[in-house]
Amino acid sequence: MAQRPLNRGGDTAVDRLARQLASEMGGRAGFSRRSFLRASGMGAFALSSGGLLVACGTEGTKQTADTCKSTDRSDTEKTLHFSNWTFYLDENDSGKKYPTLEDFQKSSGIKVDYTTDINGNNEFFAKVRNQLGACEPIERDIIVLTDWMAGRLIDLGWVQELDEANIPNVTANLQDSLREPDWDPGRKYSIPWQSGLTAIAYNAKYTGEVSSFEELVTRPDLKGKIALLNEMGDTMSFVLKMVGADPGDFSDDEWAAALDRMEEIVASGQVRQFTGNDYTRPLNNGDIVACEAWSGDVIAMQYDNTDIKFVTPDEGMVLWSDNMMVPNRSEHKKNAETLMNYYYDPEVAARLAAWVNYICPVKGAEEAMATIDDSLVGNPLIFPTPEDLTSTFGFKLVDTKTREQYEKDFNRVIGA
Repeated sequence: MAQRPLNRGGDTAVDRLARQLASEMGGRAGFSRRSFLRASGMGAFALSSGGLLVACGTEGTKQTADTCKSTDRSDTEKTLHFSNWTFYLDENDSGKKYPTLEDFQKSSGIKVDYTTDINGNNEFFAKVRNQLGACEPIERDIIVLTDWMAGRLIDLGWVQELDEANIPNVTANLQDSLREPDWDPGRKYSIPWQSGLTAIAYNAKYTGEVSSFEELVTRPDLKGKIALLNEMGDTMSFVLKMVGADPGDFSDDEWAAALDRMEEIVASGQVRQFTGNDYTRPLNNGDIVACEAWSGDVIAMQYDNTDIKFVTPDEGMVLWSDNMMVPNRSEHKKNAETLMNYYYDPEVAARLAAWVNYICPVKGAEEAMATIDDSLVGNPLIFPTPEDLTSTFGFKLVDTKTREQYEKDFNRVIGA
């Protein structure tokens, strides 16, 4: 990978993280999520991808524990329905699916119906909003959604408060940096599953390094050859940075300025297309030469194409998490908590992390990784230090109505 000049102060932690993301993944033996994706010819999934579907109609009826009561049948029904994103659970060397989940079922006696039916946050919200808004069951006991959507469901009162007594591993082992999100103080309703990063990718066969988001959307030789994400929070976080605003705390005027800047970017013809994670094929073949990208996609692509590079932009990276929650009217809440607690055992968390290769939220997993795959110990993709994440940021928490307005503003500007 061609290295960018060192920033002020020399080689920073964020530069180290970028290099690690781009180069560490190429030579490790053994079966992992990445090698599965390579063998199957599929791009990695986009954890934060919401697509262009924004739920229409009213924002949904709020509920409370008093207005929407749930009955837990866990003591008599040893079953659990778990909805997650595609390729987000481990496989073994022979391609057998979900060995950690199989071990959980054997040790707990709880039969898990595991489905990968979450393809986007907005899409899933549209699928379940009518039932949850009416306090009706959605036939799921665990759902996994990205921070902002998790916050929306919590704000609407559509998920159940977790019983701390049933999740001692979470209490003991959840990384300190994840304990107090603004949208769920004290983690009363949610538990992180995995985390990831949004940055820039480019194809070195067709272009030189792209070192900033500003450069991505203005450099003349890239005109008509780039892609940006259709995920509002990711793309507009970078545009807010461009207008001097804090993506985590911006005013209405700053939002308007960012929209104006986004309109200029679109009108300039710089952007060939707005995508979900379907940017992978055009980036690989040179139809686009650089793009806003999710780390998992890029790492999977690098197995077949060493010209694909991952860069931490000067503006920093978007950091996000996907979170487990128990929806209202789930009848197996204690069973769900038992599974959550199981995945916060450091050894189990390390086994999962060795396959999915996203940021692990569990303390002690890095030490446990030494006996599973010592080449991953110290890998900032999976076990970043606080210093590694100093230049990351996220989109601010807003209420459901405001978020929907932001989505409409963004989709209007990009022509969706």
